[in-house]
Formats: sequence, structure tokens, C-alpha cells
Amino acid sequence: MSSHREAPEISKDPVADSSDLYAFVSPDHPDTVTLIANYVPLQPPASGPNFFEFGDDVLYEIHVDSNGDARPDLTYQFRFRTELRNDRTFLYNTGPIESLDSENWNRRQFFSVTKVDAHGKHTVLAEKLPCPPCNVGPLSIADYDKLAEDAVHKLKTGEKVFAGQRADAFFVDLGSIFDLGTLRPFQNAHLVGQKLFNYAGKAVNATDKTNVHSIAIQVPLHMVRKDGKKKVRGRDAGAVIGVWTSASRRQVQVRKGKGDDDVYVGPQTQVSRLGNPLFNEVIVPMAQKDLWNSLPPSEDKRFAEFVATPELGALLPVLYPGVFDKLAALNKAGDPRADLLAILLTGIPDGLIDEFQNNTGETQADMLRLNTAIPPSKEENPFGLLGADLAGFPNGRRIADDVVSISLRAIAGVTVPLVNADFKPDDAAALVEQGLSIKNVSSDLLKKFPYLPTPLDGFNNPPAPDAKKE
Repeated sequence: MSSHREAPEISKDPVADSSDLYAFVSPDHPDTVTLIANYVPLQPPASGPNFFEFGDDVLYEIHVDSNGDARPDLTYQFRFRTELRNDRTFLYNTGPIESLDSENWNRRQFFSVTKVDAHGKHTVLAEKLPCPPCNVGPLSIADYDKLAEDAVHKLKTGEKVFAGQRADAFFVDLGSIFDLGTLRPFQNAHLVGQKLFNYAGKAVNATDKTNVHSIAIQVPLHMVRKDGKKKVRGRDAGAVIGVWTSASRRQVQVRKGKGDDDVYVGPQTQVSRLGNPLFNEVIVPMAQKDLWNSLPPSEDKRFAEFVATPELGALLPVLYPGVFDKLAALNKAGDPRADLLAILLTGIPDGLIDEFQNNTGETQADMLRLNTAIPPSKEENPFGLLGADLAGFPNGRRIADDVVSISLRAIAGVTVPLVNADFKPDDAAALVEQGLSIKNVSSDLLKKFPYLPTPLDGFNNPPAPDAKKE
């Protein structure tokens, strides 16, 4: 749900659907920043014979703004090409896959990496880099981790890249949240739920045991900072970058006759975009979601009104009567939510939180803002800034950050005192959460790049019935 199937049209085009974006100073290499964009969400592991893959007809991009104008100063482009070894078999692999160039692996993908600077100059950094295969199962791939490790490529220009299947580490209770905004730990306080439940429920991670396709790049910090500085202070404007990802398709697709390939012509047209988690999912009205996906961040002032008066902020006092009375009074006063406008559209200015800022200026834009001068935390707090962890969301986004609960607390009013010292949030605002954590993800995070977990294999997921029960 961070951005899984978040708009009507992109929900029909999963290959181009950007589902999650992460940006953080690398914990094991703090002189670099790691940027990860996930696509092709909600993959069931057992998906043969046509396993999931990137789109050969999609241009995938990760953008970095280093001067606060919501326009890319650095873009990495990723293009994919699929090759078929044997056109006389229906199989993805005809035997065990023991290496990235295994003769038994029938349908392989390769990718190129192109760097685009602020002036539009394109430089191809690498071509025909192999992706790892999908995790078919232990009979087909005995040592998947080794194959994935071999698919991490160090470029001559200093970057490290990976593109391939990973387990989805985003955790969210989709079933309850989209059932009239129910939070299972508080279901007995819900307007309708209190008639059905007399107890607090346990959350369910709806995205657990699903896979995604990830594009990850690790970049030396000076390469993403303004003026290429190797050392900056946390209060320096040049310490902060804005990050977003996008997917584009050619404007025209011509489907040809038997034996001919499809033809793609015309300029690239953006069909998907992602910066902050949940922005298009929860903030933008359904009627404008596809429009938002087609626009650059520099146009996000069009959607500022929905940040200033979020629909979910108005719904919480209604759905949980008597729980958010102070939020209801704040809503009635009608003042724009300056706290949310700062968090989501401009970054938090210096002086509101001790020793912290990630402000990019006056231009309102949905970008994942990261202060690159703040080092990784020795002990991460899943509530990020709200848990006094300056290295966590909304300062960039780490994989284990509970962005759903952080967003809920912010909308419930926890962050209003940053801009209005007289406002006292409801007691429940600091307690509201979805009831999940990274521990509810079945696969463990890696301690090194690309950090996301090993994808679930198709043989064991879903699991076979317990032999004792048969």
C-alpha cells in the first residue's frame, strides 16, 4: 500500500507500477547513499511458467534533486532487455541454474544504466548487466543468495547497482485499513467495529510472502550533493537531497501481425511516480491519481490543498468517536496543516527539531527528502523522527521504518506542535499504529547492499500441507 496499485490506470500496468521507494545513508558504507525503487508489486512466488520480470518497453528512472527546485540534477535510467535461449520449450529453466550464464536458464534479462546530469547530458555507464533469475525453487536454484550476490555490479564510476527480484519488505494491513479505515489494534473503538468486536485485534501483514522487482543503486555521497561536496554540515542546505522514481512508456504502441514484433514510437510518457510513501495512495483524490502519476514533482503545488486539509484527518474523529476530539476541533478551525505541508512538500526547516532539518526551499514538491549529513543510527527506531531517530522517515526512508504508523500519527496531530506550540494532540494520536513491524516480514533483511530480503521461492510458498495432518 505504500504505492501498490494506488491509481486506477497504473493498477492495470504492474510492470510500470512503482510500489516503494527508499533513500538512506548506507549503514555499512556511510560515505554512500542507497536508493531503491520497487516495481511489479504483490508477486506470488509460485508464478511459473511465466515468472515476473521488468518491462523491456518501460523506462525506469531514479531522480535526485540537489538544489531544491524539484527538477532532477542527477537521474539514473534503467532499460531492460529479455533474451530467450530456446524457442522450443515452455520452460523458464530446463535444469538447475547454477550461474548467471547457465545454459539451463532459458529466459534471461539484462539491463543498462545511463546517467543524466542537470544539463541533460546522457552517459551510458554500463550495458548488458545480468539480472538474477526469479526464485523458482530449491530444485532449480540450490543457492539463490549466491546468484543474487553475483548480480550486484560495481561500476567504474563508483556506483554499485542491482536489478532483480526481492521479497517485499513493506508491511501493511491492507485488509483492515481499506475496510472503512479499521486499525485492528483499535477495532473495538471503531464506529462500526465497536458493534462487532469487544477486543483489540492483531494486525495482518497483507504483503508478507510476496515478491517485488527492485532497482537499487548505491552512490558516493558527494555525487548526489550540491556542488559535489564530500563534507557538509547538517544545517547546510547542500546536505539535503530530494529523491523520486518514475516509469515511462513510449507514447504509441503498434501491435503488428503474426510473426512481427510490436513497435513502440513517440516520446516517453510518464505513467508512474513515487516520492513519499502513501502520498498518491492516501492524499490525492481518486479522480486525480492518474494525473498526479503523469506530472513531475515541480507541479505538486496543484495538490497542496489535499495536504493542507487531508481527508483522512477529517475521517479519524468520525471513525473513532470520542478518541480524536482535539483533532476534530483543529479540523473545525479550518487552518491549513502547516506541519504536513512542511513534512511532505518542502521538508522540515531548521529550528523545529533539535539538530535536524531536511528543507529544500519554498518549491512545493513530493520528494523523499534526505539530509545526507545525518549518519545512520546505531539502533534504529521504526517510528523514525517521531521516535527521536533523526536518520528515519521522514528523513529519507529506511526499509524497516513503519511509514504507515508514522503517517497515521502525523495526520492524527502529533506533528502539529512543531508549528503550533499551543496545540495539544489527543492522547491517542501518539499511540495510533497499524500493529506491525519489520518482524512481520517472513524474510530477513540483508546487512549489505541491496539490503532487501531474498525473494520467497515458488516451491515452498505457499507451503505444502503439514505431513502430520495429511
